[in-house]
Amino acid sequence: MSLPKDPMSLFDVTGKVALVTGASGAFGMVAARVLAGAGCKLVLTAGNADALTEIGSECESMGAEVLTINERPSDAIICESLVAKAVEAFGQIGILVVASGMNKVAKIDEMEPHTFADVMDANVTQSWLIARAAAKQMKAQIGSGQSDGGKIILVSSARGLLGHPAGYTAYCSSKAAVDGMTKALGCELGPTGITVNAIAPTVFRSPLTAWMFEDNDDAKAVRAGFLSRVPKGRLGEPEDLAGPLLFLASKASDFYTGHILYADGGYTAG
Repeated sequence: MSLPKDPMSLFDVTGKVALVTGASGAFGMVAARVLAGAGCKLVLTAGNADALTEIGSECESMGAEVLTINERPSDAIICESLVAKAVEAFGQIGILVVASGMNKVAKIDEMEPHTFADVMDANVTQSWLIARAAAKQMKAQIGSGQSDGGKIILVSSARGLLGHPAGYTAYCSSKAAVDGMTKALGCELGPTGITVNAIAPTVFRSPLTAWMFEDNDDAKAVRAGFLSRVPKGRLGEPEDLAGPLLFLASKASDFYTGHILYADGGYTAG
């Protein structure tokens, strides 16, 4: 296989149908904007109806065809329905970005078992359920000659690799499970032409982390402690997630599967 005359064509996702769960969240909104700007047709899902409408309208203003669905991937029936609605609207599905999830922080002796279970369900079980539904559709498309593959992108975290002393047992455990799921599904689905990879960011600017970017003593102290571990010397910005996402969603990553791509400024390297 020779290199294309236009290497940038490797990143072309124009006309691809992308389903994004958690589209009203920090990473989901990045994914929606990037894929809209890259020419994808979008199916955006989230539990926050107002925020979902807002990001859907923004993507439409960028020229994207958009279907919004006010649902979380909370059970198998809903996940099958989300994929079916994507196919009904746009004919097929080529990209899945699983940006839905949650975190609850508490020390182990203060965390209720149901809270731990809720985090595991949102981050692990629901990721598996929507990946399962999408993979079934992608395999059917390959079998019928509609497609030669598909892209499943999960969202992990640097905390899937590293622990944290401040009550992150549920979150770290869930993201470590996402890493294992990514590797297992990458091995399982690789022969079909479907790739499964994960983006694992560290702290990046979002409504939840905005306080860390503020110019006050508390924020500066927390930031200094964190940045002492980050070779790039800064916190992450939304655009730091855009390139990895487009890479994993496009033909450029066809030989990559079961891979955890750390968007962390070198945090996990040292």
